[in-house]
Amino acid sequence: MSFIKLLITEIQDFIYQNLNSDLNHLLLRKSPFTDVLMAEIVQQIKGKKTAEKKFPFLLEEGIVFPPNLNLEQASSQSTAEYKAQDLRGKSFLDLTCGFGIDAYFLSKDFEEVTLIEQNPELISIVENNWNRLNRKALFINENLEVFLENNQQKFDVIYLDPARRDQQNKKKFLLEDLSPNLLEIEEKLHSISDKIMVKLSPLIDISYLISELKNISEIQIIAVRNEVKELLLIIENKEQRTKNEDIQILCVNLESDEPEFLFNSTDEKFAKSEFSESLDFLYIPNNSILKAGAFNIISERFGLKKLHPNTHFYTSEHKAENFPGRVLQIEKIEAKDLKKGEKYNIISKNYPLKPEDIKKKYKLNDGGNHYLIFTQSVNGKEILRSL
Repeated sequence: MSFIKLLITEIQDFIYQNLNSDLNHLLLRKSPFTDVLMAEIVQQIKGKKTAEKKFPFLLEEGIVFPPNLNLEQASSQSTAEYKAQDLRGKSFLDLTCGFGIDAYFLSKDFEEVTLIEQNPELISIVENNWNRLNRKALFINENLEVFLENNQQKFDVIYLDPARRDQQNKKKFLLEDLSPNLLEIEEKLHSISDKIMVKLSPLIDISYLISELKNISEIQIIAVRNEVKELLLIIENKEQRTKNEDIQILCVNLESDEPEFLFNSTDEKFAKSEFSESLDFLYIPNNSILKAGAFNIISERFGLKKLHPNTHFYTSEHKAENFPGRVLQIEKIEAKDLKKGEKYNIISKNYPLKPEDIKKKYKLNDGGNHYLIFTQSVNGKEILRSL
């Protein structure tokens, strides 16, 4: 456990004293400590800076941070807390512990917690941090396939976050390219738990997942401030589910005041959209809705009309409440009414020009309090201005 030396008081003091130092300049300096490289010290500073924004619960004394890749791959505190809602039981198993952020929150209401991680240094760091935070678990340094082969215990909930990169560090989005391959271990997981939770890349195709995996009961599309961060699959044994039950799809945009949007996988198939030119209000669904492909059900639920089959903008004469996305009161304008130097937040959707091209063409500037939307309705190209 080479990281233990980082916990020496003098080294911790040096780390805190340099939290706001230029890290590039710091790396050029010689370490003032015999057994610790400056690169190791800088990594701890990077970890603390990351924790300030991503997982502030780790801003405690004696917490150790892993290399950058582990920090990047770890869930944020907000997504982990969200996934942990109403999750409880006797035994929890995380097969791909990593830096342990998800496990820390998901397992908080379980009596027994087992964490599996094949990287010996990483699982030791997690054990150190959990001890500092007064959290108990069984920490196992083992390959998950080996663990599953030898395991005889049953668990109330199993969680895993398959690795999404190959040896060349390229991102992968097919199940057979992930590690572990869910298709290969799915039956084994079902034999030791009735509930499996799987975190996946936001780029993976939802219809593909539904076609490939058995017993999915729910798919959560989790965005943070309108950036889709992950998909969460809830997979349950058939005996636990109603026969022919539709898969629930839940869209959420964390750190916003937008409501969740829940629908069943067959809802979108049978929902219909009516089309219209722009009316008094424009609706822009958040990106979790768009990722879910809820293009017609969102229109039907809120009584909205769609601008165009290829434009996922919606409109109405009267304002619909609790819409999961932006709602703008708008007016149509002509290009000739745009004045040089005016400030707008420009949106271009299903329109030939990109925002940068629009700014150049009409000599507009970024910013201000109004949106300028270049789009297309069933009646042709439209320019809309927010009021």
